[in-house]
Amino acid sequence: MAEVFRFSKKGDQGQTSLLSGERVSKGSLRPETYGTLDEASSALGLAKALGADEKVREMIRTVQEDLVTLGAELACEDPARSQWRVEQQQIDRLERWIEELQQEVPLPRHFILPGANPVSAALDLARTIVRRAERCAARARQAGLEIRSEVQAYLNRLADFLFTLARFTEQDR
Repeated sequence: MAEVFRFSKKGDQGQTSLLSGERVSKGSLRPETYGTLDEASSALGLAKALGADEKVREMIRTVQEDLVTLGAELACEDPARSQWRVEQQQIDRLERWIEELQQEVPLPRHFILPGANPVSAALDLARTIVRRAERCAARARQAGLEIRSEVQAYLNRLADFLFTLARFTEQDR
């Protein structure tokens, strides 16, 4: 028989646990940032479910895996001791993907109104959520929390990638 989920009720008073076990407010910057990444991953899941092609689905899945890693890193009070870290190679991969996609799709030189199709709309939603996570991470750094520069760089590049990927999915190929 499947194990039944039991409610811990530990979060009922507005507290959550970091991976170290330390209890913090759910409204504090660290949980706000990794919670925002979870929202972005859900929007990416929506893009996959709405019928993205195989190439796009594979890219999205890889990014979702990165977001799990990044969320775990942010859920550690001391990133230097975390076994989960976003590294330069993941940033480099995003840059490579952006360059590859831009060879196939010229980027517009004007503002975009999201919603050309369901997949691109979900990708644009994910992009704006990532930008919010980027701002949360910047506020966390300003408040003195240990947020590595690779985290900021990854989030910035990810938003650029999602913009490019959304434009890619709008093209008739």
